[in-house]
Amino acid sequence: MATIMTTGMTPAEENAILHGPKRLSWGAIFAGVVIAVAIQLVLGILGTGIGLTMVDPVEGTTPGAAGFGIGAGIYWLITTIVALGAGGYAAARVGGATDRFDALVHGMVVWGVTLILTLYLLTSAVGGIIGGAFRTVGAVAGAAGSSVGAVAPRAAEVAGVDEGDVRQEAAAYLSAAPADPAQMTPEQAQKEIAKQLPAMARGGTGGAQAEARVVDIVAAQRKISRPEAQAQVTRAKADFVKTKDKAVATAKSATDTAAGAAAGTSFIIVLALLVGAGAAGFGATAATRRRLR
Repeated sequence: MATIMTTGMTPAEENAILHGPKRLSWGAIFAGVVIAVAIQLVLGILGTGIGLTMVDPVEGTTPGAAGFGIGAGIYWLITTIVALGAGGYAAARVGGATDRFDALVHGMVVWGVTLILTLYLLTSAVGGIIGGAFRTVGAVAGAAGSSVGAVAPRAAEVAGVDEGDVRQEAAAYLSAAPADPAQMTPEQAQKEIAKQLPAMARGGTGGAQAEARVVDIVAAQRKISRPEAQAQVTRAKADFVKTKDKAVATAKSATDTAAGAAAGTSFIIVLALLVGAGAAGFGATAATRRRLR
């Protein structure tokens, strides 16, 4: 006579004992990521509203940029801790992790997926929208340019303007100034000086010739002697070089300041990401302790 032994367990429980528990639940991780992103968005919108209520340019009580930036950074750090802590807790709790290491893995994966998803949304979705908008504007501008090029000769014909007259008028706009500076109009003199400035900046033989041409124009237009015109051009060159050097120095200083600010921001972002990872891991292990109790 055969004896039937029963363990008093359901088939699902016996299958779990035979095959072991499932250590990583992607469904639970997905739920944790959704919760983390949702909390981050809600708290971010709330922070934006709070920040806007502090702006009051009429009364002059608007906080400074430095203080406002520090406050926004601290608020963003707090929201990151709350969102990832809740996401890690939910993932470990829903996944049924009974081992602290398994729970920690759930929390770290929630943190990683949330980070990758955020970067993807910032670099792909928003960038794609902006890029698409610019491509659309470029296409419209190109089409408009083509249309204008095609319509212009027809419009001139309808208006009774000969195409040869149009070309002759355009050539007059682009005609060179008289060789004799004394015969130049003030507008022609200004255009000729502007034409010679790049060669003067390059220096060398061409620069010397360009400077001589400018001196002749200044002397003829102002009706002064050539040495006086040379002195004026020399002073103008010195002022230009001084202004250029000052602009270069200002640009270098601004670049150094921007580089320092970018480096500081990068360190702060890395610190915030590490704190977020710690929050996700802590929330997940807290769920495990609660389950064990």
